[in-house]
Order: sequence, then structure tokens, then C-alpha cells
Amino acid sequence: MLSSLKNLFRVPDLRNKIIFTLLVIALYRFGSHIPTPGVDFDAVQQLEDQSRQGGVLGFLALFSGGALTRFAIFGLGIMPYITSSIIMQVLAVVIPKLEQWQQQGAVGQKKITQWTRYLTVALAILQSTGLAFLFHNGGGGLFNTQQIDLIPDFTVPRVLLVVLSLAAGTALLMWMGELITQRGIGNGMSLLIFSSVVSSIPFDGAAVLREDGNVKFAAVVAIALGVLVAIVFIEQGQRRIPVQFAKRVVGRRQYGGQSSYIPLKVNQSGVIPIIFASSVLYLPVLLTNVLPSEGFGNSIRGWIDDNLLQPDNFVYITIYGLLIIFFAYFYTAITFDPAKQADTIRKQGGFIPGIRPGPQTERHLAKILSRITLPGALFIAAVALIPALLLVLWGVQRFQGFGGTSLLIAVGVALETMKQIDSQLMMRNYESFLK
Repeated sequence: MLSSLKNLFRVPDLRNKIIFTLLVIALYRFGSHIPTPGVDFDAVQQLEDQSRQGGVLGFLALFSGGALTRFAIFGLGIMPYITSSIIMQVLAVVIPKLEQWQQQGAVGQKKITQWTRYLTVALAILQSTGLAFLFHNGGGGLFNTQQIDLIPDFTVPRVLLVVLSLAAGTALLMWMGELITQRGIGNGMSLLIFSSVVSSIPFDGAAVLREDGNVKFAAVVAIALGVLVAIVFIEQGQRRIPVQFAKRVVGRRQYGGQSSYIPLKVNQSGVIPIIFASSVLYLPVLLTNVLPSEGFGNSIRGWIDDNLLQPDNFVYITIYGLLIIFFAYFYTAITFDPAKQADTIRKQGGFIPGIRPGPQTERHLAKILSRITLPGALFIAAVALIPALLLVLWGVQRFQGFGGTSLLIAVGVALETMKQIDSQLMMRNYESFLK
């Protein structure tokens, strides 16, 4: 990997791409520290000092690099775009028009991207409006702190200013991510998330060293390294299904007769199930703000505060783990269709050795996919829960940057970016660079 990075800077075109990518990421990190106009800066400082307790909102703040707890202009981060992309993928299964666009190649993908942008802006407006009311009410119980009012002058013009600033920040981030994808190296959206996640590691490490001592800091680093090795091992693991293509004679030439394979990753869904599960757990927390303050509403709010906001609570761990496993199967079923894959193999004149084309190939692929999805789902559930649980039970609270979710995102993006770097070098025929 280090040799690939060194060789990357030898090529002027690739060097310019990586410099452009770093400049955009630096601009994003700068915007993550600029508070939204119209908020109380002193209250923002109090909230930032007291909000690193983990839980659902702590996870969402992870994707913005702490910009959410600073109520910065990039406070929403790239999460609305991720959510809208997932929604569009889910809708493509049930809406024939979207499925038709997916089959149209570049033209259809352009239409889907355009509607994803529209949905991103709409979600950003809805989320920023909800956050404005939420943080005006002191966080609605999301933080184990006293009530902090970030918007004391809660008037219509002031709320509109806050909402438009946050929504505009998300739209700008979406544009910056697309610029990285087009003119830089790697996937822009993934790299923005990667920079947010990695930015929290030094601060959390210094906090653990300062508050918990050298022994616990060494244990945290050891756990993180162990999780890191496990993530790399699982992320690189795949089941290769052999495919044989029949020979064809066209004129005097013979085509086909080649062997290939279908790579099925053990962790086919990546970090998406964790995002889905956290979003589902976040919804009841938001709904508590519209419940009555007395009687049955107060009882529901108390149960949610005691169970869904505590990372070391058994109910939280059970619900979170089951949701991750469910969404792992759900997202894998959306992204990989055995029937469509079997039909594609048949049209290309291929077959799986020992399996007849058509329905038998479809059942064979579905059976293999179901078997490898279970260990993948259990793995990401363990990655999301076990490190955080161990650290919380041991009394370490500043674990967010060293959690399995952070490392899973960082490792996945880093591996994918390095694959793109190697492909860029290979495309330019720098054989000596790849030795």
C-alpha cells in the first residue's frame, strides 16, 4: 500500500487528483468548525463539552466529524445523501420506472442521481427543521445533561436562517463529494465520511489517555488493533462461484470456452445495516419530543431514555444487534438478485459447473448467498457492539473513535480507495510501479 502511494505521486495527473481531493477534504473539515448563524455560541460550547457519551446521537455525530454537536454549517454531514441513496435503492425494487432507469445504463443512472439530489435536499430541510426544534428544547433527552437551549431567540426568521444554513451546507457537501468522484481519487461521499470518522480518533485517544490512564489507553489501542485485523480479514473474504462459458463458432473463429467466477463478499452489505439500525433507533428518540410531558407519554419517554440511549443497556444491545442482522439480509437481498444474476449468466452462454441454467442456478445462488450472509451479519453486529460494550463496562466513555463502527468505515473506504489507486496505475501501464 505504501509503495502504491509513493508511486501515485510520480504521475503528474494522479498527483493533481490526490492534491485536489485533499484540498476538498480540508475545506470540509474547516466548514465543520463554523457554527450555524443564529445559534448561541456559549450553549454550543457547553453542548460539545458534554455530548460525548455515545448512544444514538453520538453515532450520528460520528458521520459529521463532531460538526453536529457544534451545530456547524456542515452539521448534517453527508447523511441525508446516504439516506436518500438508500431510499432510491429500496424504491427501485417496488417502482417499475426506477427499475427501468437502472437498466438504461448511464442515461438511467443520471436520472436516478438527479432525483437522489432532490430527495437529499428535501431530507436535509426536514432534518434541519427537526434539529432546530430538538436543540431548542435542550436536546430532548438525547444527552445526559441539563437542558441547553441553542436557539434562545426562537422566532420564524431565526429558525428559517438555521434551517436554510444546514440544508445549504448539505447541498454544498453533496457537490463537493461529486467533485472528488469526478476530478479526484476514490468515491467522494465515502472519503468525506472517512475524514469525519478519522478526525475523531486523535481527540478520543487523548481523552482516554488523560481521563483513564496508560493501562486503559493501551487496552483500547489493543482492542482497536484486534478489531482492525478482523475487519480486514472479513472485508477481503469472498466466496468465488465458478462460471464456465460455452464455446461458440462464428465463421472461422471460436469464441468462449473461458472460465470466470462470481465474487460474493462475506460482508456483502458493508456498513449500511449499521446506518439503517441506528436510524431506526433514532426515530423513537425524535418522537419523544411530541409526546405529552405527563402520564403515559412521560412513561414512554422515560423508557426510551433509560433503554435506547444507553450503549451498555441490555435492551439497547439486543434491539441494535437484531436490527443490524435484519438489515444485513434486507440490503443484501436488494443489491444482489439471484434471479437476475442467473438470467444474465444464461444470456451470456454461461453456466455453473454441475448446475443447470435457469431456476436451478437461481436457487443455487440464493442458497450460497443466504449461507454467507449470516456470518457477515453476525460479524458486523459484533463489530458494532462488542468493543463499545467492553469499553463501557470497563468505565471508558470516550470510545466512539475507537469503536468497531468507526474502524469498519475507515477500513472499508481505505481498501476501496487503494484498489482504485492500483487500477489507475495499471491503466497507465506503469508495470514497474506495481511490482
